[in-house]
Amino acid sequence: MTTPVPDPIQPLRDFVVATTRLVGQGLPEPDLVNAVRGELQRLIATDEWLPEAAAQPHPQHYQQYLLHCDPLERFSVVSFVWGPGQRTPVHDHMVWGLVGMLRGGETAQSYTTDAAGAMQPQGPLEQLRPGDIAHVSPTTGDVHLVANALADQPSISIHVYGGNIGAVARHVYEQGTGVVKPFVSGYASPQTPNLWDRSVQMRVSLPGGAA
Repeated sequence: MTTPVPDPIQPLRDFVVATTRLVGQGLPEPDLVNAVRGELQRLIATDEWLPEAAAQPHPQHYQQYLLHCDPLERFSVVSFVWGPGQRTPVHDHMVWGLVGMLRGGETAQSYTTDAAGAMQPQGPLEQLRPGDIAHVSPTTGDVHLVANALADQPSISIHVYGGNIGAVARHVYEQGTGVVKPFVSGYASPQTPNLWDRSVQMRVSLPGGAA
């Protein structure tokens, strides 16, 4: 009997395949997001699949590593890595997104404009722990500030967006004022993980099981 060869990245590949099928069905956004949420819940149930290169914090600021972008830019998958105490500015997304907590913890504070046009916190501070999933969308609430909830260690979350988030024209907002600045986030990683090289696993299925 051939001994199975471990394929650590398979959960991410399975997620990409499932989400590609979902975005091709033309579902209304609420139905699509709900279906992708189920797939993301399965993905973040374990964390050994995340490549080490996409789990590295930076000493000064958070990192956004691209794990996969759909060829038609209908969705993207990103790992966000937060060093101790790191946070975003108040920002929007311009597309729907799901945030799945993988390691550590995050806080998220929603913002809205007051009568004078200044950005003010809206609602309670949201706490995310491993396995939790948050949702953002221009249709339901798209502006927030996110921070590492841990002061002494990194945290990692897996984000899925309804577009190529590193190339989306977005905005940051000065707290307490109405000043808006455009930005495009880009990605910290020069390359994406190779999801598709399954040659080692396939070779063991050949006669003789040569790996």
